[in-house]
Amino acid sequence: MLNHRERQIFIEHLITKNEDIDKLSDKELKQLLTKLLAEYPRSSHLNIVERRDLMNQLFYTMRGLDLLHPLLNDSSITEIMVNGSEHVFIEKAGKIERTPIVFDDKEHLTYVITRFFGKANRLINEQNPINGMRLSDGSRIHAILPPSAPDGPIMSIRRFTGIRPQIDALVEAKTITKEAADFLIKMVKAKKNIFISGGTGTGKTTFLNALSAFIDKKERIVTIEDAMELNLQGIENLVRLESREAGPDGQGAITLGELIRSSLRLRPDRILVGEIRGEEAFEMIQAMSTGHPGSMSTGHGNNSLEMLDRICLMILMSSALPWEAIRRLVASTIDIIVHLIRLPNGQRNVEEIVNVVGYDSGKYLLKPLYKREGETLKCYSQKIS
Repeated sequence: MLNHRERQIFIEHLITKNEDIDKLSDKELKQLLTKLLAEYPRSSHLNIVERRDLMNQLFYTMRGLDLLHPLLNDSSITEIMVNGSEHVFIEKAGKIERTPIVFDDKEHLTYVITRFFGKANRLINEQNPINGMRLSDGSRIHAILPPSAPDGPIMSIRRFTGIRPQIDALVEAKTITKEAADFLIKMVKAKKNIFISGGTGTGKTTFLNALSAFIDKKERIVTIEDAMELNLQGIENLVRLESREAGPDGQGAITLGELIRSSLRLRPDRILVGEIRGEEAFEMIQAMSTGHPGSMSTGHGNNSLEMLDRICLMILMSSALPWEAIRRLVASTIDIIVHLIRLPNGQRNVEEIVNVVGYDSGKYLLKPLYKREGETLKCYSQKIS
């Protein structure tokens, strides 16, 4: 087999001789590789199976993620973690294990990452060492190169869980009970402002997608995201907006906050923000409280109460409002918080659904509607204030 440098030379030669190679379909590229390998002196001693494996290796280098491609084809793997060229881990059935995969060196891994991102017109290099994107199957990839990663390139691929972003699929997967799901459907139709909280990989975006299916099809919806993940079905009057990072010259960034402000001029009935994690929280809360009921978003938090304070801290970063005023604003704006957790076996569950009643005497007034006790999501009330 060819090492990384030999493969790179072969690919560069191939590209030089075939200027339109990027326009070839996958089938056409494989046919071209098979033909060229038959003429390549270094492959003359290989048998048919070995030559086919080499062709696949070259194809994965050009169109995929090289040595990681077989992992992407394994639907049981939920996360791929690359900690430098010699340490590749996977998560399967909620458990993390190390794989035998080893890249030739740091340069090999850097080449794989930069070429893959480059094919998607996403710049990542020493001057812009951090980037992320969504793959066509819904998986999310995030990479960090030196100098931000001094021990070598880092990459994480969070796979699409396989659970359809539909409420019946979430009930079937025991993420939520049918009773609690029906309640949330009523809340969406009643235009309550809903916030979905949870840790990394708990299924927040999937849950938001599922709830969005019950928005009235006649409404005008604006979705705002870092990377397009929401997939609203059946809504004709839909506007999708996506933020953008600054270019190599530090110019051209478009933030979530800017997009939320712009969306208010588009006459939306509801605004859906994929995830808030910074100063855009203030814009989102303002949008929710000024004529856009039924808006929804997600964020990282360990529980509902902590999520409220995290939203307040984000608002504090971008406004001159006093802390107490911020807390009152948030409490009066968000109606429902759905908190998700992820168990050690990979199971995603709704941990609690609470009604944010208000704020008084320095405390949030939270009313539990559903709370998980053991394996049961127990109903406390279906009446909200």
